[in-house]
Amino acid sequence: MQVIDADTVARATPFERLVPALRELFASGAEVPPRQVLTLADPAGGAAVTSLVMSAWDPGRYYAVKVINIAPGNAERGLPGLHASVLLHDAITGVPLALMDGDAITTRRTAAASALAASWLAPADAREMLVVGAGRVAALLPAAYRAVRPIERVTVWARRPEAAEVLASRWRSDGFAVTVATDLANAARHALIVSCATLATAPVVRGAWLAPGSHLDLIGSFTPAMREADDACFRGASVWVDTEEALVKAGELLAPMASGAWRSADLRGTLAQLARGEVHGRSAADERTVFKSVGTALEDLAAAMLVQAAAG
Repeated sequence: MQVIDADTVARATPFERLVPALRELFASGAEVPPRQVLTLADPAGGAAVTSLVMSAWDPGRYYAVKVINIAPGNAERGLPGLHASVLLHDAITGVPLALMDGDAITTRRTAAASALAASWLAPADAREMLVVGAGRVAALLPAAYRAVRPIERVTVWARRPEAAEVLASRWRSDGFAVTVATDLANAARHALIVSCATLATAPVVRGAWLAPGSHLDLIGSFTPAMREADDACFRGASVWVDTEEALVKAGELLAPMASGAWRSADLRGTLAQLARGEVHGRSAADERTVFKSVGTALEDLAAAMLVQAAAG
């Protein structure tokens, strides 16, 4: 069994290859049972570890299991609070093939899923995007979007301006023209693509700021207690999700459904439906689109299969 580190995962999953790999697997389908949530109590009375177990398999080919361990007590130990691993198996024999860095798999497939959605939903001629957030997923978004849109200019806003400056320097070295925004409302008003990757629990982006014809990408809210966008972001917009699981997990959608600002019946479709041509994406230049993702093990499987192919 191979052990594959984060750098190797990154080299094996350039977005020019990872985005099409996601599209292909969403179109063909995979078996994805509900994720398991386990609680590992600390006998000494410290903070419990929450472990998420996500699995998916492509019958007759590969079977992947991702384990994400979230340990709030690690801050006091001087350790990162999140650790993830992906174990890829042969789906026929059950033989373990490779143990992969799960953090790298997760961040890269998450950014790629947003880019995949944008290939159908974002304005085709969009050359500039606004990134809200400065974490590991946010750092990958311009490169991911450049695989599907001619992105040249990036504006970044973060609660900590120094974190935004670090990202700006990194992106400039990648060939982007970058501006660090201090006024998020003004930046959003002038952006055709707004991509949010934060851990916010209250709205950061307001619908009143969004321009007609813009595309809003919401990544960070993956529990009912989290939110990046207010109700107005959904009112009058065309909304798609990665999977229908978002309708029961994302505070982003639960809140506007509860207030009546948006109805689940108005959902335009999922990534699988878009990939299969069962529904269509953007239909008008002035249409305001929203994509909400919560993540799925199918994406982990697609990325792991790509890494395995590169590893030979």
